[in-house]
Formats: sequence, structure tokens, C-alpha cells
Amino acid sequence: MGKPTGFLEFDRRGPTLRPVRVRLRDWREVYEVQEDEAVQVQGARCMDCGIPFCMQGCPLGNRIPVFNDLVYRGRWDEAAEQLLDTNNFPEFTGRLCPAPCESACVLGIGADPVTIERLEYEVIEHAYARGINVQRTSSIESGRRVAVVGSGPAGLAAAAQLRSAGHHVDVFERADAIGGLLRYGIPEFKLEKKVLDRRLEAMSDAGIVFHTSATIGDNGTSLSQLQADFDAVVLAIGSTRPRMIPVSGSELTGVYPAMTYLEAANRAVHEDRESSIDAAGQNVIILGGGDTGADCLGTAHRQGAATVTQIEILDEPPHERPTDQPWPTTARLFKVTFAHEEGGERRFATETLEFHGDGRLREIVLRDTHSSEVVTAPADLVLIAAGFVGPELDALGLNTPDFVTARATLAVTGQWRLAAMSGETPVFACGDAVRGQSLIVWAIAEGRSAASAVDGYLGGESSALPAPVEPYSLSW
Repeated sequence: MGKPTGFLEFDRRGPTLRPVRVRLRDWREVYEVQEDEAVQVQGARCMDCGIPFCMQGCPLGNRIPVFNDLVYRGRWDEAAEQLLDTNNFPEFTGRLCPAPCESACVLGIGADPVTIERLEYEVIEHAYARGINVQRTSSIESGRRVAVVGSGPAGLAAAAQLRSAGHHVDVFERADAIGGLLRYGIPEFKLEKKVLDRRLEAMSDAGIVFHTSATIGDNGTSLSQLQADFDAVVLAIGSTRPRMIPVSGSELTGVYPAMTYLEAANRAVHEDRESSIDAAGQNVIILGGGDTGADCLGTAHRQGAATVTQIEILDEPPHERPTDQPWPTTARLFKVTFAHEEGGERRFATETLEFHGDGRLREIVLRDTHSSEVVTAPADLVLIAAGFVGPELDALGLNTPDFVTARATLAVTGQWRLAAMSGETPVFACGDAVRGQSLIVWAIAEGRSAASAVDGYLGGESSALPAPVEPYSLSW
């Protein structure tokens, strides 16, 4: 519970951001190091609330009051043990999760909630620094082999859990490096890739085998071949088909899905070269007000854009929790990220009508949804951050009514299996491919749950894996 009076004595304090003028000159993560004493003070703010709604708000069920208390007392090893019991990758969620746990924090009813996400970050960073084994393994090998297709957070979580139960795990990734959107979709300033590589090294040392440039379906290895070679197959292929805006001029050069832009930028940073889609000196328009839009915003700033405008079709969200979104729900509030603090303009209640250009984009036509006023603005680069519409299934031969829901996601049973799949070897699925575009913490939770279902099928009743949760009780 932290210090009994801690929440009365101490205010919420997160780490300090590096100055804007400094951080815009590099791609490093934006936060300064927070001293242990300051972190422990934040752990002290966790109150004895009786019913920890924070745990209900966390899809992983992290034992938040327990590790908060251990942080407060400086017992870092025990805090890591508690956190790693429920979360395979605190270094990812501690940087990237929007923290629904904090929205559900009881302290948040009348004050600022506990800095749960940052405490999670600090616990795992201390674990690495202290040499704690962050990837669990089993002393008994099962002799069973599982193929995991996709190496985003859901696939990696499934792989980590299955390996901890003693199964041999091969992970297949179609890109040239492991990590899925963690590798090429998340900018370096939010997740330095050395953090990802550090985790992958631990997983590899534990016996997980990674295969890159490994296409499943079409001209690569067939899904039926994986079924023949392995005892179970897990599809964690994400939701990767971008939602576009079907207006006149959308075919012009200069109009791109946000993820195409972010992948080009991430590759350029990794290879220390100019991006193939560079915002330097450009008038940039970002269509979409979510986290991906903010990622584009921060990237465009670092590339040296002339102007950046982020546009959202919805009205500006309220700055305080509205009555129709009461605690402990995650309210839709006006959000200011560090990327917004770095500059740029934000426009709400604005609809995109069309793009103009002579083969290359020159202008965008916009309409205010309240006044109906139409304006034309210069635009050299438009990035569409409007989300995704489902997984890519054609290559796998799964884009049929037998396998797909009305939401264009993979249909699974309560045990995460594709019920319509033929062959003796079962195929399981999890993450955004099943749920649709969602949060990293949900991807990890579903990867863990699917792994438990696979383990149960393989005869691992005595394993320490948590019982699988049915997909639809997770989803709805």
C-alpha cells in the first residue's frame, strides 16, 4: 500500500523531459533519469484503497499495489518478481502503454493518480541493471514444438510463455528484423531499439528461435507446412491493413498511410541515412489525433518539417472527466503528449474533402464540421493515421467467412483456436488479428492467454501458466 499517509504528503511527479531544443536534435528517448529516491516517493503515494481498481483496469492484472509498496521500500528484486509474474515485457508497457490502470486508480477520484506506468518502467530497468533473469524457462523440456507467426507484442508474449512452460518455440517474422510494430512502427524517441534488442537477446538465450524474412503463405512456407512441422501454430499477425480516406486526390504522391511513413523513418534512423519519405522543409498534415498521429508529429519535428498540422474529425475532447465517462473507466480526454509540446498546430472538428496536385500533392481542402466553412491549406506531405481495418489474410488463405468475423478479424473459439481450420495440428490466433487494432497491453495479455490454451492442448496441465481467458470476455 506504500506509505499510509503518502498520498496526502506527496504530489504526483514524473521524470523530467529533456529540453525541446535538445531532444529535437536526436532520436533518443525524451525523459531524463529519475533518481531512486524520487521514484520511491511515487510508490509511497499508493493508498490502502481496499479494492485495487487499478488491477481491474490493467488487462494483464498486474499486482500494482504490491510492486508499488515494494518500490517504496526499495525492494527492487521482489518488485521485479511480482511484475514479471503477470507482464512479460514491462520495458515496453512502461514506455508505450496509455495506462488504463491509472485511469482506474482510486487516488485519481480526487487527486492525481499514482505514476503506475513509470514505476513499472523503473522496476524492470532495475531488474536488468541488477542482472535478474527476465525470461523465465522450465527445468523440464516438453519435447513439443510450437510455431508462432508474427513477432509483435502478442507473438513475443505467446513465445515467452510457451518457452517458460518448456516447449520449443520458433518465431517467424516476415520483416527483416524481429519486433513487428515495436521495431518499425514505434519511433526511436519512444522506444529505443536497443531496449527491444536487449529483450530479444534474453529470449534467444532462453532457447526461443527467431526466423526473419520468413513469409508464411504465397511464395513462402505454407500454413499447412507449419502444421506438418509443428505440434501447434499460433497466428499473431496483427491488424496491418491501414484505413485510408477515400477522397479525390488520395492517389497523389505525398499521401501516405502513417505506418508507411513511420517505417521509412525508423529504417532511416537505424541505417543513419535520410528517410525515403522525409518531412524536411515540408508542410505536413497529419490526419488522425491518436497515438500514431502523435508519433508522426514527433517524427516530422525531428526531420525538420516547415509546418505540422494534426487534424481530427471529432470535436476537441473535454479537458476534465465528463459525467458520462465516470471513474474507473478510461475517459476520452484532451491529451497533450511530449510531441505536442514540441510544436505544431492541432485542429478538431475538421473534415478532409479532397487533395489537390499535379501528380504530386500541393494542397488539402478542409471543412469545419460546425460552421461548414471550407478552407484550402498548403500540403506537401499528408500522413493518414486513421487506424487499421484488420489483418492481412489473403496470403494465408483465411479470408473466407469460415475464418473471419463481421469485423474482418480472425474468428476463434473460447480456447483461441481457429475452429474451421483443417488438419490434425490446431492453429491458434491472438492479439490484434483477433481483437482488432488495440493497445500493446491487450496484445501481451492475449498472447499470454493463447499460450496457456496451447499449453493445455499440448498436455501441460501441471505447468505454471495462468488459465486461458476466453477471447470475448477479454474483448468486450
